[in-house]
Amino acid sequence: MNSALNAKLLNQLKQQLQNNKVGVKSGLKLICELLNKEVTIYDWVGFYFADFEKQLLHLKAYSGAPTTHTTIPFGKGICGQVALSNATFLVPDVSQQENYIACSATVSSELVVPLFVEGKNIGQIDIDSETPDAFSEADELFLTSICELVALTYGKLLIQL
Repeated sequence: MNSALNAKLLNQLKQQLQNNKVGVKSGLKLICELLNKEVTIYDWVGFYFADFEKQLLHLKAYSGAPTTHTTIPFGKGICGQVALSNATFLVPDVSQQENYIACSATVSSELVVPLFVEGKNIGQIDIDSETPDAFSEADELFLTSICELVALTYGKLLIQL
């Protein structure tokens, strides 16, 4: 991924979220749409948030093809594994992953980055790509910065989603 594009998009999102006082759900949707539109390998972008009592992730915003996976149990699929591990999970080839939930037959690779508020993994950004081995360390760092921006902008409001 192009570091100049990363910096441009991150700066653009900071300005839009913090200067325009965009609400939580609108802000998440804005991020999904911008990343899906501007980063050619990001074919589907979504934010899932945790319901710790029920041990479920709930899809709160996305851009890309509709999905039936709006609720994912902790531990199931890549997103569910990140909910338990608290660590970024990069899958270069989804067909080689045993614990994978196929959202689309065209997805080749996936990257999921946890979103922390006050040290607690409360959600994640999930990126699907139709390009095999699409993601790099630059994507991981960029998406970690996006999650940090979301946490900084909305903080505890995210826990109520």
